[in-house]
Amino acid sequence: MAVTESNRAGNSEAEEKFIQIFCDLFGPEKGQYVYLQYPFLDIYGRHRTIDYAVMTKDGKIAFEIDGETWHDPSKISEYKYTDDLCKQNSMVHNGWKVFRWTDSQLNNPDLIKDELATFLGMSPRLFLIDDDMPTQNGKVFELREHQEEALENLSRMRMNNETIALVQGATGSGKSAIGVLDAKSLWKRTLFLAHTKELVDQGIENFRNLWDGVSVGKFSDDSHDTDTFVVCAGIQSVVRNLELFGPEDFGYIIIDECHHASAESYKKILNYFRPDFILGLTATPERADGQDLLEIFQNVAHKLDIKDAVEQGVLAPVRCIRVKTNIDLSDVRINGFKYNSLDLETAVSVPGRNELIVNTYLEYVKNKPTVIFCTSEKHADTIASMLRENGINAESVSGQTRNRKQILQDYDDNRISVLCACDLLNEGWDSPHTEVLFMARPTMSKTIYLQQLGRGDAYI
Repeated sequence: MAVTESNRAGNSEAEEKFIQIFCDLFGPEKGQYVYLQYPFLDIYGRHRTIDYAVMTKDGKIAFEIDGETWHDPSKISEYKYTDDLCKQNSMVHNGWKVFRWTDSQLNNPDLIKDELATFLGMSPRLFLIDDDMPTQNGKVFELREHQEEALENLSRMRMNNETIALVQGATGSGKSAIGVLDAKSLWKRTLFLAHTKELVDQGIENFRNLWDGVSVGKFSDDSHDTDTFVVCAGIQSVVRNLELFGPEDFGYIIIDECHHASAESYKKILNYFRPDFILGLTATPERADGQDLLEIFQNVAHKLDIKDAVEQGVLAPVRCIRVKTNIDLSDVRINGFKYNSLDLETAVSVPGRNELIVNTYLEYVKNKPTVIFCTSEKHADTIASMLRENGINAESVSGQTRNRKQILQDYDDNRISVLCACDLLNEGWDSPHTEVLFMARPTMSKTIYLQQLGRGDAYI
């Protein structure tokens, strides 16, 4: 709960003096960022409160106001003395900077103002702390061995003064959690960048679930949160609004699906901001334009491909059925590193092949949650229509589908059995109950193939 006039009434006289000094120094508008009796758990899991808490771009700061004799072991019980030490040590362990004053020191407001200005600066940038605990607060997140190894490697790299790194992990292996937990370990203000709306939303959910005690905001076309401790943003939205941020606003930057990072928009970001550390996340370092991702990210902190992930039990074994369709791609033109989309649709979306896809579903995996990756919107619409004609609740979905959020939710809720997707669901979408994938779209891109491969448990 942030400090307002209505909730200050129950404070001690000393605490009243402190908030008055704080507002006199920094301005009354800063009072909204100061939290009274902020809750936290000590190292033994006991509920505690901090007299006053603020969040700055450099992390969490706790202010404790105590009576003259509260910390004198000769004047209080040994239990009270050791219990207070445990509280302070727990705050430090949990990433708080702790500053303490006694009642009598507050009678010298100029001294307190000088020290506050030294600790925070004359014009500190403060941020809101989430009032509500995350929905999954209290849920134990158990790191897998490869995630622990990645976090240890990242910490070791920073000890060696490295400032940029890459984590390469198969889709579904938990690399996003590595990014959140590594940022949390530094407790620096964090910018999470992604190139799709779905990835941004997924980033927000990950931060809220895995990093208690920080505010998480969204910066996109329809939302411009700039004052939260964590900002999850669309890359293009940030590029168009760089003037809203300072170069040193963030101590940690995460670039999700960073195989896009050679694009000019990412270069602008990397050249503008001055963070302490930059982390790139990707399922594969191969880029469609042939550029080497390591020219940008320089160091691989951890690598776990699909083969290793399956062997280690991180991912389910791949089970495949190959269906020969006899299509001829020899006349399909190649644009750089990919098939010409119009030529590919003409070659692939033909009645005989479409019928074979539908019949294969009906024969082998009927009623299992399924995603069919199609070559075009028209192709996806056609396959979905044919499935519905056979009594299967199917829908097509693409980046142009206006109600795609509802369609994806209906699929997760088992109201839709099959999604026919075009240029969507490759990245930034997780649906653990998906059992079957159809690779109905030929591709020359290893990146796209591996991204699609990571979305389910069986493949056709």
